[in-house]
Amino acid sequence: MQANGPPPHETSLRDESAAPRMPFPLVRHLSERVTPMLVRLPFTPNQITFASLLAGLAGALCYLEGSRSWAIAGGVLFVVSYVLDNCDGEVARIKNMQSRFGKNLDDVADWLIHAALFMALGWAAERAFAEVLWFWLGVAAAASCTINYAVVRLLDRMRGAGKDADDATPASDNGGPVYSPPPKAPKDLFVYVFREIFRADFCFILLALSAFDLAWVLLPLGAVGAQVYWLTVFIKGARNYHV
Repeated sequence: MQANGPPPHETSLRDESAAPRMPFPLVRHLSERVTPMLVRLPFTPNQITFASLLAGLAGALCYLEGSRSWAIAGGVLFVVSYVLDNCDGEVARIKNMQSRFGKNLDDVADWLIHAALFMALGWAAERAFAEVLWFWLGVAAAASCTINYAVVRLLDRMRGAGKDADDATPASDNGGPVYSPPPKAPKDLFVYVFREIFRADFCFILLALSAFDLAWVLLPLGAVGAQVYWLTVFIKGARNYHV
């Protein structure tokens, strides 16, 4: 006798969308629509992570050409990369294929993608403005990505995180992630929104700037502002909200 009701992966995603949460991150609204298609295909979460890495690196290479059209193409590839970066964890939870290796691969991919982006932006801006300072801003921003990656790995090790999961978000009994209600305290709410816009939804900022040929403004922000961003990681009230 066939059981009634939707397939498990559809139930998980519906439970996920029904969970109380903020509109951010915006990219998850896209991944929630792509994940059901990927679940039906014979792709592992790690293969999806690798596809995200390839899309991100290809997007970074687009910025080396220096034109607006190539920059827009790079921005679109970054959106694809970010969507797949969300899908890998969702697929891992639904298929019960979470692993410490998968989480580490995901962290390394994020680091390489963003470091490559800032290096490419710096190189392109140096040629466009005939000023070597832009190249060194790209180097500084890429170095910030490396430092941030090391800091997060250190914090994960200290907290004992990532031992058995491909994603830091806990899973419910049916495989869908468990979301915490959004923070209510003004300080925590500000940090929460700031974190999600500049972390999970950074691809949309990049695409919008690329459309106006302004992606280079991310270089000083990446070189200096990345350190300010990671200070929010240490604010306990915002760090504990799973999105």
